[in-house]
Amino acid sequence: MQSEETFLKDSIKRFHADKALADKTFAQLDEKDFFYQPSSESNSIAIIIQHLHGNMMSRWTNFLTEDGEKPWRQRDAEFEPSATNKSELLSLWEAGWHCVFTALEQLEPADLMKTISIRNDPLTVCDAIIRQIAHYAYHVGQIIFVGKIIKDANWHTLSIAKKKSNEFNQQMKKTNP
Repeated sequence: MQSEETFLKDSIKRFHADKALADKTFAQLDEKDFFYQPSSESNSIAIIIQHLHGNMMSRWTNFLTEDGEKPWRQRDAEFEPSATNKSELLSLWEAGWHCVFTALEQLEPADLMKTISIRNDPLTVCDAIIRQIAHYAYHVGQIIFVGKIIKDANWHTLSIAKKKSNEFNQQMKKTNP
């Protein structure tokens, strides 16, 4: 039971960490930046948010009892511009994450070996959580990358700044002897 509890706690921590990276990116962006497309085949941050919202709502609503691909989900529409401003996008973002965290916080360690399905594909709850961590991290990476393209020299790094690794490591040694 301890390892299952640890897995749930660590999974929630990973989801929060990924959300925080995107949130820190959003804080650096102007409204118009959410709609910037690096190329005609690329997704804007707005489109990525719409897609994640749709995915989160579908996957995590009635997580243990219904297929993760809900009949009401309109996945193709997630990739068409529909949100018109930053406020609307951030509302979708927060609603999606609320659904994720509400579902995760209701799970018990014994639930991890239960079988759920996504598009009729059976997965253990543990595997489904790992799948979603990877999926969300992938898209958060895209959000950060587009944000860095937009902000260029004005980008405020979300991790260790270039050419600052030694300085960072020395600070970590002082903080965690």
